Amino acid sequence: MAASERTSKKDSIVTIAIAIVLIIAGFWLAYQFVEPAPPTDLTISTGSKEGAYYANALKYKELLAKQGITLNIQTSAGSTENLQRLIANETDLALVQGGLTAADTKLQSLGSLYYEPTWIFHQKDQPLNKLTDLAGKKVAIGPEGSGTRSLANLLLADNQLLKNTTILDSAGSTAADQLLAKEIDAAFFIGPAESPVIQRLLREPSIELISLQRADAYHRLHPFLSKITLPEGIIDLKTNIPNTQKVLLAPTANLLMHPNFHPALSVLVLQAIQQVHKQSGIFAAANQFPNSNNVTAPINDVADRFYKKGPPFLMRYLPFWTAILIDRFIVMLIPLLALLIPLFKVLPPLYRWRISSRIYRWYESLHEVDDNIHGKELTEEQRLNFHQELSRIENEVNKVKTPLSYAEKVYHLLAHINLVRKKLNKA
Repeated sequence: MAASERTSKKDSIVTIAIAIVLIIAGFWLAYQFVEPAPPTDLTISTGSKEGAYYANALKYKELLAKQGITLNIQTSAGSTENLQRLIANETDLALVQGGLTAADTKLQSLGSLYYEPTWIFHQKDQPLNKLTDLAGKKVAIGPEGSGTRSLANLLLADNQLLKNTTILDSAGSTAADQLLAKEIDAAFFIGPAESPVIQRLLREPSIELISLQRADAYHRLHPFLSKITLPEGIIDLKTNIPNTQKVLLAPTANLLMHPNFHPALSVLVLQAIQQVHKQSGIFAAANQFPNSNNVTAPINDVADRFYKKGPPFLMRYLPFWTAILIDRFIVMLIPLLALLIPLFKVLPPLYRWRISSRIYRWYESLHEVDDNIHGKELTEEQRLNFHQELSRIENEVNKVKTPLSYAEKVYHLLAHINLVRKKLNKA
């Protein structure tokens, strides 16, 4: 193969190689803007298997499984333990009762899920109109680590009752049994109205539910607490349970996440909790929950947009993994296009520059021949050598394929070669 042909191919190969290197660099640069692919396994910390948190987590698990995500459920003693696990990064998500996180927490909330009414039951023969009436009584407030105990301690402290009230760790059915057996005077419970324990105590003639007439004061002192009402007869219209409207306090159940939780999975989890908690209930209207109100930690940016505008466009109409793939591709495509557009503008001039440099080198060789023959006496051997050099340059020029835009320069070069050849013949 002639040197000129190799040179022409080399020009093309070098240009293409530069383009490939730049494209690879573009892909690498674009990939820096792409979030890692979301994991397929998540862990959530809930309460006991008998509690509402665990029951709701099972619903989330079923919905997420349809999208190829496995949700592992960890039981716990309650909200406090859930919070500790999340802070220690031992779990991805945690169901936590409102009001338990520190003001400077780095955790983020995916929203409030539903009201968690605080039920304070007492012996009917011991009338209680205010929490201060619990002074000197035996009161069950739940075990250490539970959200019930945390809130009960807060309310008792507000009324300066921690030192003159007998506190018991009983909770759930155990506390209900003690109350019915008159072993204790009152008990705190947090849970839905549908809970078997709550239903049992509401229907028991010897037990009364406190109506907190000072609920507005507690709400002002602790904004995470909402004032809610249990309408007369809502539990059982036939027997009129309760027989009067009851005013209750309620924190909201919060779904908290670690700050490094994957944004795409945040949307998927938000869609799941919306499907589970959007129904109406005794204390909330349809679509009232989930929301970004009364959160116990700063609302996550993705969740905030979700509550204001709904899920991202692609995830409204496409399966989760398809939407993620397209979204990752779009994010990667933008910086890649930002590089490729100028690249395609640069490559043609680069190729033309290499062709121009080749033409300039041929002119340099031609100029050298012209200098050697100008005004000089040449031997026959010198004349033959210069003719061979001119033929070599001419052959190289004729064999190299150049863009049409450079045809004029090539023909000028060929004409100049012929001009020098005529001068050589006259020398």
